[in-house]
Amino acid sequence: MSDAHGYSSDVAFTPAVKAIQTRKGSREAYAGIEAHGGWRTEIDDGLAGFLADTGSFYLATASAEGQPYIQHRGGPKGFIRVLDKTTIAFADYAGNQQYITQGNLSENPKAHIFVMDYAHRRRVKIWGEARIVEDDPALTRSLMPQGYRARPEQVILFEVKAWDINCPQHIPQKFDATDVAAALGSRDQRIAELEAELAALKGQPAPAGYAASCSGAQANSG
Repeated sequence: MSDAHGYSSDVAFTPAVKAIQTRKGSREAYAGIEAHGGWRTEIDDGLAGFLADTGSFYLATASAEGQPYIQHRGGPKGFIRVLDKTTIAFADYAGNQQYITQGNLSENPKAHIFVMDYAHRRRVKIWGEARIVEDDPALTRSLMPQGYRARPEQVILFEVKAWDINCPQHIPQKFDATDVAAALGSRDQRIAELEAELAALKGQPAPAGYAASCSGAQANSG
C-alpha cells in the first residue's frame, strides 16, 4: 500500500468516506476491521479459486480528470489468471476499438475489478493498479484459453492493493445457461434410468428415450 494509507481499506475509506460513516453510525464497526489490519492485500487460496471459476467481471478505470468508465470482460471460466500473490492477468481480446480503458490507464493506473457470482450470491471487490502489455507475445499466448475463438490484442496486468467480499444482500440468484443445461441433462438422464428400472420391474421393454440416452452416454464415456 501507499504510505498515505494507514490501513489497506483506506484505498476506499477516504477521509470524506469516514466522515460520512461517522455521521451515519457505521464508523465504529469499520474501525474494528481496521484494528485487525483492514482488508486483505494478497491473493489467498479462496480468492484464487473464486477467480478460477469466474467467466465474467467488470473493470473500472478513470481518466486523469476523474471521469469513470466501466467495461465488461468475459471469457471461459479461468480466463483471468493469478500470476502471484498480488498480480492478476488476462488476455485483452479485440473489441470495438474505442480503447477507453487503455486510454484511461495510460494516464491513471488506478483500477478496480468487480466480480459477481450470481449463482452463489457473492461479490468480490478488488482495488489496485493496472497496466497494458502490448509487446509480450509469449505472455499473451500463455494467457489465452485453449480453444477459445477470440483474437488477443494485448494483456492487462492488475496489481492488487486490497480486496473485500460483500454480503449477499439484494443479489438476485441467477444461473449460467451452460450450468442449467448440464443440470437438466443430468435430471433427464436420471428420469430415463428410473423409467427403465420401472419398466423392467413390470416386465416391459425399456423406453426408447432411455436406449438413445444410454448409447449417447456410452459414446461420450470414451
